This record gives sequence, structure tokens and C-alpha cells, in this order.
Amino acid sequence: MSAASDDTMTRIANDRISVEISPLGAEMQSLKTADGRNFLWNGDAAFWAGRSPILFPIVGKAPSDTVMIEGKPYPMAQHGFARRSTFALAASDETSCRFELASSDTTRSVYPFDFRLAVTHSIDGSKLTISAEVENRSDRPMPFGLGFHTAFLWPLPGGEGQAHTIVLDNGGEPAMTRLSGGLIDPTPLASPFTSGKLTLSHDMFDEDAMIFAEGAGTGLTYAAEGGPELKFSFDNLPNLALWQKLNGPFLCIEPWHGTAAQNGTSADLESRPYTVTLPAGQTARFAFTAELPG
Repeated sequence: MSAASDDTMTRIANDRISVEISPLGAEMQSLKTADGRNFLWNGDAAFWAGRSPILFPIVGKAPSDTVMIEGKPYPMAQHGFARRSTFALAASDETSCRFELASSDTTRSVYPFDFRLAVTHSIDGSKLTISAEVENRSDRPMPFGLGFHTAFLWPLPGGEGQAHTIVLDNGGEPAMTRLSGGLIDPTPLASPFTSGKLTLSHDMFDEDAMIFAEGAGTGLTYAAEGGPELKFSFDNLPNLALWQKLNGPFLCIEPWHGTAAQNGTSADLESRPYTVTLPAGQTARFAFTAELPG
């Protein structure tokens, strides 16, 4: 098979799965198995128009939608600007494609650094890997956050009527935090996990996202009991959030490196929890892999 693209979409496929990616935000639009099941949320705006946005150069909100960088204020919308930016298709073949976003006068007006953000989708058998590489092309250290915000169907295809669970590979019971006005309330809350297992219910999201800043580990399984399951592994993504909006039929599994600003703190970008400060000329990579049912 060969990669296919047009003005709006690039498709990669093998005999197990296929993926479609839009140049807007380098955002995945579908994730299907060979039998036609789509495991990705369809972006119905009645619930949430996103599907799998890339979060850069911040994750979450900033106080008054403003970040302070090198002592100057810059406007910055929730989750940054990458998800609203058009990426260029830099390379593609049958089973992978790479989209790139480079700094411009537009980006420098809100984020005063030269950078390249490359997002690659690749498939191998029934596994999908999405990676993001951030290159600092400036002459000074560059602070940023990077996150993935992928929405998977809930219930999973073939799992209708079954309880759905998240099981952490490390068996942990990480402390949870919540948002207040879109910012992190640092007060630690009791973990909803028991021996690494969380049985999901829609009312868990009445107070917005469940955020696990540390302790969730580097892998998990999202499954319908007795039905299909998705297995995840995370690379250089120490933070995890789970989110759903308006009882929508999806669950966002969000591995991050960086979180929203904490309530009551400054808007300084470098002081945000888990911010990456990348030296000049260096590149950092972040990735997750999802394995679909056979």
C-alpha cells in the first residue's frame, strides 16, 4: 500500500490499521482497524470538536491567557497555538508521515523563539506511534510544554454495555489533582485507582479532568471488560490526564510533559509545573504508542 494525500488529509495504512491525519494541527482524524472499526472520536462539535490535538508550547491554561517570557507578557490561549496552526507535510510513505511547523512572524508575536515542531504518525502491525520532536533553533534556552490530547471512543467498538477500565502497568495509586478556573489546584486528592485499576464512570468528570502529575507510570490499558482493549506506552511524558466533556461518548487519554499553571502562581512560563527548558540547538522527543485489538 502507499500513502495517500490530498489538500486536506494524509492516509497511512497496512493490513491491520489505517490512520488519517489533517495538516491542521497535524491532528489525527481517524484510527481504524482492517474490519472498519474506528477507535477515534469523530469530533462531533455538539460535545467536543477536537479529536487528537497536539498541545504546544503550553499544556492547559495560563492565568488570564497570558504567559510571561523573559519578563514580557504574551497572549497564549489554552493548550497553545500548534493545534490551530497548519503544518507542512515534510515526508510520507506507506506507513508513516511527518508534518512540521516552523516558527514564523505570527508565532514569534506570541512566543519569541525560533523552533521546529515535527509530528510523526507511524504504524507497525496493530501499533500506532505518535511522536513530537521540538527543536530549539534560537540562541538561548527555550521553555515549553508538550502534550497529546487523543480522544478514544467510550464505549469502545464492540464494548457497548460493558464497564470500561484504566489499568496502570505499574499498579500504582497516584494522587489526583483537579482544575479550578482552568488552573491546577495543587491540593492532592485521594487516588481513584485501587492497585492500579480505575473503573470509569461519567460522573468522575463532573469536576473536569482528572490529573495525575506523577506516579501513573509509562504505560496503561484502556479496556471494556470482556471486550476490546487498547494498550499504551509513553516516552518522556511523565504527566497523565483523563478527560471527558458533557457526558460525551469518548475518553481523552492525555500524556503530557507540562501541566496548566497552578492557581495563585505567576504567569511565568518557566515556573509552570514540568516545563521543559531546552538548550539552544537541542531537540527533545516525546511519544506514545497505542496498540489496537487484532
